[in-house]
Amino acid sequence: MSALAATSLAAQQLDDRHLPVVPRKASEVARIKAITAAPTDFSAPERFETKPGGAASTRVIDTADAFSKSSGNMPFASEMDFKLGNGLFRKTWVASPSSTRASDGLGPLYNARACQDCHIKDGRGHTPEHPDDQRVSIFLRLSIPGGDPVPEIAEYIATSPEPVYGHQLQDFGAQGHPAEGRMGIRWTEQPVTLKDGTVISLRAPSYSVENPGYGPLHPDLQISPRVAPQMIGLGLLEAIPAEDILAHADPDDADGDGISGRPNIVMSVEFGVPMLGRFGHKAGNPTIKEQSAAAFSGDMGLSTPLHPAPWGECTTAQDACINAIHGQEPDMRDGLEVDAQSLDLVTFYSRNLAVPERRNPDDPTVLQGKQLFHQAQCAACHVPKFVTHRLKDQPEQSFQLIWPFTDLLLHDMGEGLADDRPEGRATGREWRTAPLWGIGMTKQVSGYAQFLHDGRARTLSEAILWHGGEAQKARDAFAAMPAADRDALIAYLESL
Repeated sequence: MSALAATSLAAQQLDDRHLPVVPRKASEVARIKAITAAPTDFSAPERFETKPGGAASTRVIDTADAFSKSSGNMPFASEMDFKLGNGLFRKTWVASPSSTRASDGLGPLYNARACQDCHIKDGRGHTPEHPDDQRVSIFLRLSIPGGDPVPEIAEYIATSPEPVYGHQLQDFGAQGHPAEGRMGIRWTEQPVTLKDGTVISLRAPSYSVENPGYGPLHPDLQISPRVAPQMIGLGLLEAIPAEDILAHADPDDADGDGISGRPNIVMSVEFGVPMLGRFGHKAGNPTIKEQSAAAFSGDMGLSTPLHPAPWGECTTAQDACINAIHGQEPDMRDGLEVDAQSLDLVTFYSRNLAVPERRNPDDPTVLQGKQLFHQAQCAACHVPKFVTHRLKDQPEQSFQLIWPFTDLLLHDMGEGLADDRPEGRATGREWRTAPLWGIGMTKQVSGYAQFLHDGRARTLSEAILWHGGEAQKARDAFAAMPAADRDALIAYLESL
């Protein structure tokens, strides 16, 4: 067995253990394969297509709170946990020392004071529109080449945190602690002419670290901007069997279609073994709990059972930060700033943010767009359907037919979207396929219509035209379509 196959198998086996899985019956396998097959009839919606989150879907509401509803099939007894998790997600933290002992421990260096500050209304963040625009829902990942290998993970690309500034740039500091710096961004407009003569302008960003507060940065610095993603459907993505995700992987492009998705295998902080990465723009975290704990530590400087250091991302070169007063008290919260119960509640809340039902799935233009979506091979990466595990004690995610439009795999997206910063097994040109469910409600929820990992695309058409690498053929097919067909494909995306 190859190292990659062994690693993938280990990830699959662990995923099946870390969730409360009930093994599938043999009779279910053929049924699942049939129900998740690609459609052949585009004259009407498929069965159950109106409910992208299965029974966990919620009815569409025409407000900014459309992404903040609980799973539609959640038992009433669980509503309190969801509301408590929501309260912690919205909670504003303060620096220590403070009279509000239950809410102190922020920083000393941080990017936001609350989870909700980045995930606006549980939706997407946005990139700054002008020099004075706030940067709370976007930040810069930092690293330098080289570092310790991870023998358990084949094809792992070793990197190290920036020696002084760590894994990400914190642009806020508590009193007496200078911010690490400010994300600089410059835009260049790039016109693109489509086959029918239509000209669409793409804005190309250039990123930098301005006003570094702790001395010069490493000359080999790698930076990558990350906009906060939407929160809906995370529990359903976590419940997709690893075997079904890995079935879509084709790292050597054996079928010759030009698409070669690869799994990102990452070392689990919680379990201490390799697992399949699912969350984050490069699939750098395997579970919702680990993604949440990493955000508490990196974004807010708060300690959790998975990241117990009270100074968060502060490095050994930042003495004042490491020696600052923190919010850990032996008689409170397990001696942590975010205790195990609080982390579990935030995880439960994040797991159960529901996907709204589809809008206008039977509209003739939407159905035409759906057919074009498949003909252009968009569905090769944005895989429409999966069936989740049967799960004990997680009825909301158990055995649901879901429509996330992602394979959760890494794909080479071309030079235009490359950040040149590896993460785990992901190269500087690879990104995880972003889920598309709810994408048409982005502006309604967040107040902005921005897409891709750094929000550079102002429309869905721009987002498609940025695709390259493995998605080049799909991008070119869109660029060659008549205007009416392009409009139909966009109408389909906006209906998701």
